[in-house]
Amino acid sequence: MTPRKAPSHYSSRTVIYAAIAGNLLVALTKFGAAAWTGSSAMLSEGIHSIVDTGNEILLLYGLSRATVRPDREHPLGYGREIYFWSFVVALLVFAVGAGFSVYEGIAHVIRPTPVRDPTVSYVVLALSALFEGSTWWIALRNFKGQKPYSKLFEAFRESKDPPSFMVLFEDSAALVGLLIAFAGTYFSVSLSLPILDGVASILIGLVLAATAALLARETKGLLIGERADQSIVDAITRIAEEISGIAHANGILTVHLAPQQIVAALSLEFADELTTPEIEAKVSELERSVRRMHPEVVALFVKPQSLGGFKETIADRFG
Repeated sequence: MTPRKAPSHYSSRTVIYAAIAGNLLVALTKFGAAAWTGSSAMLSEGIHSIVDTGNEILLLYGLSRATVRPDREHPLGYGREIYFWSFVVALLVFAVGAGFSVYEGIAHVIRPTPVRDPTVSYVVLALSALFEGSTWWIALRNFKGQKPYSKLFEAFRESKDPPSFMVLFEDSAALVGLLIAFAGTYFSVSLSLPILDGVASILIGLVLAATAALLARETKGLLIGERADQSIVDAITRIAEEISGIAHANGILTVHLAPQQIVAALSLEFADELTTPEIEAKVSELERSVRRMHPEVVALFVKPQSLGGFKETIADRFG
């Protein structure tokens, strides 16, 4: 079996850099159009782009912090910082992006103002769709990889790497928001109902709120601690049982500290005839094999234990 290489965050960082550049361009054009036309939906879209830009900067910061070496205060490292900052991003999308859009929309519903020069809004929306669509495509290609489209939502639910899917979801929400802003501007002008511009802003806020709720749910689970993929659990079990002197691999508890940082606690039953130095040697051999095949396992704890004792422990913990 050939050693597995730990995937790099390079592609995720590239997606985030592209998204930052795109969102800054989009925000400038939207704010210019909002100031010129007085469109509430366009102002909401501009705020949305600024929020997205700040969010992506936070994701970059989280990725950087997650690579800080362990110290005495944090012996398992800082990997979960990426999950913390991803959760903060989800909260910001809800509180700032969705909250401001709904507030702005309600204000324009109460005091509707006609959109001036809608042609400017249409041009800006088209340019924004071009910028957002480009970063969305990059994010989609990065997250999809070799997976079929039918498996994308399942992959999102199973992913341990928030930056790989958060940019994709934010850009998807942005594209939906652009469609709503276009519809709001068009119908408010063509039907002479400026109140529809405010309604569009509220709808954009609801889209952002739904996106934020979905992202918060997934990142909260990672922040609390989710187990590693079953294929990694099976691989560690197989490696352990291939080492002579290990009678049985009882089971493994795993948790992700970061997308490529896993802690594993392994219960093993050793052959009765092994001496203490021989057991220590087997544990060292196991650690070398696991880290060679799965470098993402940054800490491996081994507990010598009978199968019966392991079952009692599991029953006490999980019921």
